[in-house]
Amino acid sequence: MTYVLETERLGKRFAGVPALSDVDFRLHPGEVHALIGHNGAGKSTLVKILTGVHPAGSYTGALQLDGAVVEFSSPAAAREQGVAYVPQEIQVVEQLSVAENLYVGQTGLDTAPRVSFRELRRRAGELLSRLEIPLDPRAPVAALSATQRQLVMIARALTTDPRVLILDEPTASLAGTETDRLFTVLDRLREAGTTMVFITHRIPEVMRMCDRATVLRDGRKVAELERSEFSERGIVAAMVGREVDHLYPTRSSVHGDEEVLRLEGVGVPHPTRPRDVLRDVDFVARRGEIVGIAGVVGAGRTELLSAIYGALPHSGTIAVEGRPLKLRTPADARRAGIAMLTEDRKGSGLLFNFALRENITAGNLGGLARGGWVDRRGEQKAALGFMRSLQIKAPSASSDVAHLSGGNQQKILLARVLMNAPKIMLLDEPTKGVDVETRQEIYRLILDLADRGVTLLVVSSEIAELVGLCDRCLVLADGSIVDEFRRGEGSEARVIEATTTAVTA
Repeated sequence: MTYVLETERLGKRFAGVPALSDVDFRLHPGEVHALIGHNGAGKSTLVKILTGVHPAGSYTGALQLDGAVVEFSSPAAAREQGVAYVPQEIQVVEQLSVAENLYVGQTGLDTAPRVSFRELRRRAGELLSRLEIPLDPRAPVAALSATQRQLVMIARALTTDPRVLILDEPTASLAGTETDRLFTVLDRLREAGTTMVFITHRIPEVMRMCDRATVLRDGRKVAELERSEFSERGIVAAMVGREVDHLYPTRSSVHGDEEVLRLEGVGVPHPTRPRDVLRDVDFVARRGEIVGIAGVVGAGRTELLSAIYGALPHSGTIAVEGRPLKLRTPADARRAGIAMLTEDRKGSGLLFNFALRENITAGNLGGLARGGWVDRRGEQKAALGFMRSLQIKAPSASSDVAHLSGGNQQKILLARVLMNAPKIMLLDEPTKGVDVETRQEIYRLILDLADRGVTLLVVSSEIAELVGLCDRCLVLADGSIVDEFRRGEGSEARVIEATTTAVTA
């Protein structure tokens, strides 16, 4: 049969090290095809070849579109021939409207010498109506939710009527109900015959959305599965090369009774609206306790952690070990023993102009300075120590972090957070965009830190993760705590019910 898109014995090397080896990848017309594998498996390299980022001549093997060999010289060439890509990170221009974002880079609209904004809005309205996406073309993107921005990016990719739409972790920034809304749109695209490649680390999404799946491991294709062959256990085993019995490790210890963190009446004002982002939040966290923070995007989860970290102005009282704090800046929080892992690994976490070593020690140079100068030998020793303890896979401490997998990048940020030996760790989406094996390593690290007496607050959009990992969960809705339950008492259904039925002031 003729495939919409097909690769034959695709191979790619970086500095002599193979990233892809003899990969055959095939797309049937109108299917949703999962591309899965752990970080470093070769997914990104394959997608960069399919989208022209790695141009013809930089790889071995062949790429065919509708049975004809194609050689993309650039991403623009790939788009012109019908391959569209929606990246994992939400990339919109907040200062522009929905319509302008849909056609950004295409505003010539045929050969007209000037942009007709009326025509721009008309075309945008027709496209959004066809996709049944309820957005006003004139609405400013700055006012949209994360889900709506993701839909804008998908609609933007569809303005060129692509033969193939590649979606890279489209739900990474979304919570449960937002994911459902996105899937409704993708179901409509499937019904319209759009061929899609769906890249995800979330196996339930593969089971929900996909018709077939290709699994990569260590740069090679290790499985090509029909829907009838799907099973969570089988897919995970193919990804990691062995059976995985328990996704969430069992905690054998219990947390202490000593109060470490207390919030009383904490509120965070909205930067542009009269309504507060957080209102009257009260809770206590004990030594060694793992507290999950659940809720949809926009409920105030990240703002809660940011207030505790001194990154957002707030009202009310935040006390550590019984002492009320004045947290005006993150430096104040760090001095009090509070550390935070950011959700935005690439935007506000990693320093891409510095090597792996400096990324770990950034903000932690106080103990490495001698007479105003950084002790480079001590810095190297500290970095190598974390590389060993967290199993960071990189050629050396001088490696460029941009070329590392998402899982290893996340471990680097965890190393930075751990370097000051905090009493309280605030983890915002700690497993976002990482593979199953790295997730288990992070889960084990969280339990180990709790056993050592560190108090952890964990925000996650994956409810199952919070239910399976945390000693206690707080559920936020519209800036207030609307439910709370301990290990064994909660479920995904309970969280969804609490967030969708809560009535807040």
